[in-house]
Amino acid sequence: MKVVFLDAGTLPSPLYFPDDSIQYQAFPSTAPEQVIERISGATVVITNKVRLNAAHLESSPQLKLVAVAAAGTDNIDLVTAVKLGIRVQNVPDYGSDSVAEHVIATLFALRRHIITYAAAAIDGRWSGAPQFCWNGPRIRDLGGSVLGVVGRGRIGQATARLAMGLGMQVLYAQAPGSTQRDDELPLDNLLAVADALTLHVPLTDLTRGLIGQSALEKMKPDAILINTGRGALVDPLALASALRNQTIGGAAIDVLEVEPPPHDHPLLAADIPNLLCTPHVAWASQRAQARLAATLVQLVLEQRRVS
Repeated sequence: MKVVFLDAGTLPSPLYFPDDSIQYQAFPSTAPEQVIERISGATVVITNKVRLNAAHLESSPQLKLVAVAAAGTDNIDLVTAVKLGIRVQNVPDYGSDSVAEHVIATLFALRRHIITYAAAAIDGRWSGAPQFCWNGPRIRDLGGSVLGVVGRGRIGQATARLAMGLGMQVLYAQAPGSTQRDDELPLDNLLAVADALTLHVPLTDLTRGLIGQSALEKMKPDAILINTGRGALVDPLALASALRNQTIGGAAIDVLEVEPPPHDHPLLAADIPNLLCTPHVAWASQRAQARLAATLVQLVLEQRRVS
């Protein structure tokens, strides 16, 4: 059985299969024009971010399983896959804890201005202080603050558990397109009261641009925005402007709408204050990577048993 991983370079943990009945090919990356040739003859295709459209899927009559090495499946033409009888399986829960910890870490960093204070210790500001400490930006505790969570799937709930353990009050927003639950607020209402807002909804037509100028203007002036979901949930130009104008207090962004981003992306400018931009690594703890690799191997072995 032929198994192809189109962008194995996205997963540092290699995949190991128990015997030679599985012919495994791992490509570090795959350009769109290389997809059809590389998946030819494959029973299983593994992809993280490489897109598989209708033409790709229709070119491979032997294809039975597309294993997505991620939680989201927005890079797969699901309608065509269903029509052709191709199973599409994501890995939904390998990195929930890793992403949740990243959210809390960035909250600590931004509300306590960790980077600013660390820089002050080595650039001479502390040494030149008139007293034992150097007083800079206001330090705010997480305990007693309000965390707004948009999306209550596995990652949203894992983040909420950690936040409540730190004494934060957690409020959920009604996800776009969903029926409002008794313990959920309309998003506009949540924006007005949250000290921090974290996004954990999939990218759909309803959530694209969810946080733009209008939403940012409804947030508290010292509020923190965190996006570890999908880059296109947030309007980058509106966020850059809001940070420069101090409309909100800060932001942590782990995802952008195009990855890798161009060097001139508006959220990569050096002059934006209180912005932590990380290169899509919230998911990537060692334990999460090991879980993901093990699950992908298991999916392949299950497919071999039924093929």
